[in-house]
Amino acid sequence: MPLTESLKTLLLRGLLAGVLAGLLAATVGYFVGEPKVDAAIAIEEAAAESHPHTDEPAGHSHDEEEALVSRDGQKAGQFLALGLAGAAFGVLVGAAVHLLRRFGTGPLFGLAVALAGWLAVVLVPFFKYPANPPAVGDPETINDRTWLWVAAVLLGLVAVAAAVFGYRLLAGQLRSVRLIGGVAAFVAVVILGYVLLPGVNEVSADFPAGLLWEFRVSSLAVSSTLWVALGLLFAALSEFAAAPRTPVRDEVATAA
Repeated sequence: MPLTESLKTLLLRGLLAGVLAGLLAATVGYFVGEPKVDAAIAIEEAAAESHPHTDEPAGHSHDEEEALVSRDGQKAGQFLALGLAGAAFGVLVGAAVHLLRRFGTGPLFGLAVALAGWLAVVLVPFFKYPANPPAVGDPETINDRTWLWVAAVLLGLVAVAAAVFGYRLLAGQLRSVRLIGGVAAFVAVVILGYVLLPGVNEVSADFPAGLLWEFRVSSLAVSSTLWVALGLLFAALSEFAAAPRTPVRDEVATAA
């Protein structure tokens, strides 16, 4: 059944699906990602202890510094953070479904939009600038790395738009030909963007490669859980809203 609801309905649906997806992603992060963060922090602290700073002012020590948020607070706070992020992404998905409804109909169209967002916002940036644990990276370059990640997200959005354009440009051709054209356009834009964007490699040679890989996989798992769950929940809610209601029998209504 086509998605004919109002923009407000789609936004509220995306909001609900996004919050639930964010909480699910936070659960994955708590059990899968946080142990890797703890291991990386332990490495960072061990390195700081083995190379103490000698230029600190008198009376100052790292022991006196207290984190603004404790590790337990950070672990619990990710439920709030990912819940809010999921809500924001869900609203964007609802708005996109409303704006793009002429290109597709049915509950699964919301799932397709969410998967396109996952492809653009998660996968394309990940393979160019994968996430690094706390012990990796130069603090002085964090702003530059943030802007590069934003550029990679924009690249992903442009690549998805190019894929849709390529698919529609081949209207009238076989579906397989249209799919090949769309995928080719996507790959071409991504490859061009990867070549133009500068590389970033601030991982020290002594950092455990296994821990780095596990952290990046867990980070990808959290982000993927959020977007995939958002799409599935949005599709499920859309299908539930479109399902025909069973009329109440006259005798039951009378008895009630």
